[in-house]
Amino acid sequence: MELTLSVIKADIGGYVGHSSSHPDVIQKAKEKLEHAQSQGLLIDHHVTVCGDDLQLIMTHQQGEDSEQIHKLAWNTFVECTTVAKSLKLHGAGQDLLVDAFSGNVRGMGPGTAEMKFSERKAETIIIFMADKTASGAWNLPLYKIFADPFNTIGLVIASNMHSGFTFEIHDVKESKKISFNAPEEIY
Repeated sequence: MELTLSVIKADIGGYVGHSSSHPDVIQKAKEKLEHAQSQGLLIDHHVTVCGDDLQLIMTHQQGEDSEQIHKLAWNTFVECTTVAKSLKLHGAGQDLLVDAFSGNVRGMGPGTAEMKFSERKAETIIIFMADKTASGAWNLPLYKIFADPFNTIGLVIASNMHSGFTFEIHDVKESKKISFNAPEEIY
């Protein structure tokens, strides 16, 4: 079965500054996604937060950049912003940069990550979330996952993993890239 994973996030309003989201905002998002799942639009969903960013994690069969899914996310963020404003939360709706939905949330403020794939029996997915950070925040976790044999025993046990991985590092400021082979070039 072809499955699409959509992760769409927006800063809806902070509870104690930017540090967390109010339970009422989270509950409103859960209600919206539960309704969409009961109507058959979503296969599954999870609402979570990172700081004051509301994260909507959804699986469905609508494909990437689906107007239905993006409209669901947009309407959820709008309704959650109404809750945030009623609670006088910090920066309520600050990631909603336009007044009306136009078919896709890209360029409207919310952040998106989507991928379409064929689901296997055991499908592990990791979603990295951050609020107020830089892209380098993922360097150590990715290294620990893919290059550290003390953390990922599969690098030692599984023969098809013995050759390791090649990491392509991009220096966006200097417009350069370099490749490192792990494990032989990690030290």
